[in-house]
Amino acid sequence: MERAGRKYFLFVTVFIVFIVYGCGSSSGKEGMPQAPPPQELPVVTVGIAPATTYQEFSASLEGIKDIEIRPQVEGYLDRIFIDEGAHVKQGQVLFHINDRPYHAQLENAKASLAAARADMVNAQINVTRLTPLVDNNVISDVQLKTAKASYDEAKARVAQAQALVNNAEINLGYTSVKAPVQGYVGRIPLKIGSLVGVSTTEPLTVLSEIREIYAYFSLSENDFLQFKNQYPGTTVEEKIKQMPPVELVLADGSTYPQKGKVQVVSGQFNNSMGAISFRASFLNQDGLLRSGNTGKIRIPRTVTTAVLIPQEATFELQDKVFVFVVGDSNKVASVPIVVTGSSGNYYLVDKGVKAGDKIVYSGTDRLQDGAVIQPQLISMDSLLKKKPL
Repeated sequence: MERAGRKYFLFVTVFIVFIVYGCGSSSGKEGMPQAPPPQELPVVTVGIAPATTYQEFSASLEGIKDIEIRPQVEGYLDRIFIDEGAHVKQGQVLFHINDRPYHAQLENAKASLAAARADMVNAQINVTRLTPLVDNNVISDVQLKTAKASYDEAKARVAQAQALVNNAEINLGYTSVKAPVQGYVGRIPLKIGSLVGVSTTEPLTVLSEIREIYAYFSLSENDFLQFKNQYPGTTVEEKIKQMPPVELVLADGSTYPQKGKVQVVSGQFNNSMGAISFRASFLNQDGLLRSGNTGKIRIPRTVTTAVLIPQEATFELQDKVFVFVVGDSNKVASVPIVVTGSSGNYYLVDKGVKAGDKIVYSGTDRLQDGAVIQPQLISMDSLLKKKPL
């Protein structure tokens, strides 16, 4: 019985091993891992369309007149009639300098003038008295000539005294510092009680007339050469007249509602910076812009046949922009492109791809060169309708 049991156990064990081995052998190739199917990715055909691109240049803003208000006489500042940021009219009094010394100078000058006039009257009387005596040969004409010389001297002293009076009146008037133009008051560094004069380093304030604002910006030598080639005309002035209106992008990223016009250009390059300066003017009736603001000038450029690529289809690597181009057998290859500008959500491309090429629209982060995909074609027209230029 014991031997029979051992034989039965051995038989069952061999049978189980045979069954397991047979099942494993019978599965064969069906048990091997299968290759995943190609990725389904959206693909768009590169197209051509008219587009407007923009060049941006950093700009600083200044009023058409930024005038330093400086004292023209010396004295203590005893009144300030305005506050920083206030709008003032032309001729409005801004500051007052203590005028007591200048009142005294004026009174002294007037007294000197009165004395000079009295001397002139006496000299005239003397000439009048001696004239008939000379005519009747009672006295020699030497005395009359002397009297006339004294009169001329007295007359000159009157003119000199009058000039001193005029000068004293002018200096007295300078104690009231007035606005030469209308505009906005800048910072007021000095306070009441400060001693001011023509030698004071800081101005009392800066008055900005900002009904119109100038935006100063610079073009590099390369940008300037492109500018000269882009617009018709034989001179720079003629080319500037052909430039379209420009936009001003403010520091917060918003666009100023009024468009401006480029007016003048500097006569020569700044050798230290390798740039040449331009100026654009913007109307500023509401006073939204102030001197000292910064922003960016946007110059539009229209391209009639631009090669467009959605920005979503690109990726950057080592400061270069790439796309995945779909080739034969739906294999993809990364290709560098040369971007000449942007318009809306699209890049304008000069080199790398051409109209009719198919590129992967999205999912480029999951691709590598030589990968095979299952394209899902998207129309460029449909993209332009969803995201226009």
